[in-house]
Amino acid sequence: MITSVFKKSTPLNFSLVVFLILGFFFIYQSQDWSWTNSAELLFEKAAILLVLFGSVFVTNFISYKNGVSKDSGYVVLFFFLFLIFFPSLLDNLSLLLSNFFILLALRRLISLQSLSASKEKIFDASLWIFVASLFHFWSIVYILLVFISIVFHVYRDYRNWILPFIAFFSTAVIFVMVSLVFKIDYLDYLYQNMQVDFDLYYFTNNYQNAALSIYATAILFFMISIIGSLSHRPLVLHTTYKKIIASLCIAIVVYLISPNKSNDLLVYTIAPMAMLATSHIELPQIKLKQEMVLVVLLLCSLFAFFFQL
Repeated sequence: MITSVFKKSTPLNFSLVVFLILGFFFIYQSQDWSWTNSAELLFEKAAILLVLFGSVFVTNFISYKNGVSKDSGYVVLFFFLFLIFFPSLLDNLSLLLSNFFILLALRRLISLQSLSASKEKIFDASLWIFVASLFHFWSIVYILLVFISIVFHVYRDYRNWILPFIAFFSTAVIFVMVSLVFKIDYLDYLYQNMQVDFDLYYFTNNYQNAALSIYATAILFFMISIIGSLSHRPLVLHTTYKKIIASLCIAIVVYLISPNKSNDLLVYTIAPMAMLATSHIELPQIKLKQEMVLVVLLLCSLFAFFFQL
């Protein structure tokens, strides 16, 4: 039944996911209504919703535009399901903004396959990654994806290797100027955010541990499925899948090395997971298997969300 609703991309199923995000957002926020008395917090909550909707749209655009998914609504559905694994993300504007800029970078890097305006795409992607690192420093590791993309497509032109460094210099200059204007100690800011922490024992309750365990299992399942079926997919899409898988692996690295550990740091995995899960579900297979994957994932998502409230 679920597969029938989301098999085709329509305004109806996209609107359904938007309403689901709104509904679960307000369920989470209903634990404490004090934010309604502050204009600043109201603005922050509205910004969180806008960034979330923007992230859903960009993820769906990347997937459909580059042939990773068909004209279906599965990408937005999976994005929602993976999002509610970590309800505290609905209060973390800085991580959501960082992830949004990473998605903008990913959009440019995946489209690099067309080989048109390659230098602009490399510079734009690098710039978005460095901007993302201002909101969460270790997202800077995604610059590796820029160099991976260069190796895949345009490694012969030495100028392409220099562009990320130009983007870094541009971002650094703007960051220092803004820090001086608003009297921010940028050296202290960098020192605080450049810490590395591999400690994984941060859980405040067993349900966070369970949510992480289930989510890690889902990552393994969909990654193995895509890698195993890669030889049966169109050759033209191989580098696209490799970049999505590389993006997922980098997201895991960011989670592992970041300080102030929490499940929220897995936000960077949500978009790649949504695309890989969609690609898996759209493989020719028995409809019952599709329904089983969706139902199990739905139940796990609801369990993770409500038991972490």
